[in-house]
Amino acid sequence: MEPTAVVAGGGIAGLASALGLAQAGWQVTVLEQATELGEVGAGVALARNGVAALRGLGFDDSAIESLGVPTRAGGVYDLHGRPIRPIADDVDAVAMRGVHRARLHSALLQRVRDLDVDLVTGITVTGARPGSPDGEQAAVRTTGAEHAADLVVAADGVRSAVRTALTPSARAAYSGYSSWRAVTPLALQPSVLRQYWGPHAEFGTMPVGPDQTYWYGYVKMPEGFRLPDEHAAARDRFADWAPEIVDLIEQTDPGAVMRHDVLHLPGGMPRYVIGRVVATGDAAHGGLPTVGQGAATALEDGISVARLVGAPVAAGRPLAAALADYDSQRRPRCRAISRTALVTARLGSHLGPRFQGLRNTLVRMAPTSAISRGADAVMGWNPPA
Repeated sequence: MEPTAVVAGGGIAGLASALGLAQAGWQVTVLEQATELGEVGAGVALARNGVAALRGLGFDDSAIESLGVPTRAGGVYDLHGRPIRPIADDVDAVAMRGVHRARLHSALLQRVRDLDVDLVTGITVTGARPGSPDGEQAAVRTTGAEHAADLVVAADGVRSAVRTALTPSARAAYSGYSSWRAVTPLALQPSVLRQYWGPHAEFGTMPVGPDQTYWYGYVKMPEGFRLPDEHAAARDRFADWAPEIVDLIEQTDPGAVMRHDVLHLPGGMPRYVIGRVVATGDAAHGGLPTVGQGAATALEDGISVARLVGAPVAAGRPLAAALADYDSQRRPRCRAISRTALVTARLGSHLGPRFQGLRNTLVRMAPTSAISRGADAVMGWNPPA
């Protein structure tokens, strides 16, 4: 009989996990709270590790090229647009693809549907039962029902109901920052990912298509703060920043601007495996967005579930050993990336006005070799064999 899996969450981590498990011969069900599967209008900086994960999931060159445009990290600038640490064109370590998040999600969703994965929408996960690798199945609880399986994948985001049920001490926390995001139909010049740092704020721009630019404005703000007009608020907040930032916000359709409070999971889960439950994406290790690795590590988790758990168990390996491999490989790496994101935040967008000049001087002194080594440590990942 085919082994069975229930995936809680139909975002990028959930669909990548479902796709990998289905390719490994598992019978998979995805449970998603939203009534329709989809993603928001935002961008993803898909670095080399994210591309490697997609290749592991069966995406060929043509499919990857169709997701977005080639770009690279162009460096950091101050709020007035003056260079702090630009990155030269020949630094290959920072190459990436600028991808519209909805386009990536749609591509994963289509492949999941092609494999006849059972997609159940409009269903709220309220808890979970871990089961035992050598005994009873795990289960996901929803309103009035329980969905049992040989494996449960917790991919239900930073507010994960599955994680809360099994590890109540691992709680999401507000970062102190909120982020505006939008995609606008404009060609970006230069066509690179560029970040601007100011006191308690960061602005970023990146191409996600030949004539599509993604931008974000990440700012210190009280949790749950309400604004009557998000577009106007973003325009006012960055009114004295670089002219290209002011122009980009001004030319953005107000209806395309959204904002969300940024939550993270300090330290991540103490273990990514509990019983027959394996955690992926933000449910396991939701970090700050300051190194742009959320989507890439979600894809990494998905192919790792398939390569370390799905295929070996389908071939007869004991589930307990396979799950232990997943935890031992994914947890140290994702913790290290989350720590890097925290340090980057403290040095960059979370820094107040007092130390801006000193920080800028120190960052300017960073050698290109250090940038390449740092990029390789995060982005130079390949799926497990």
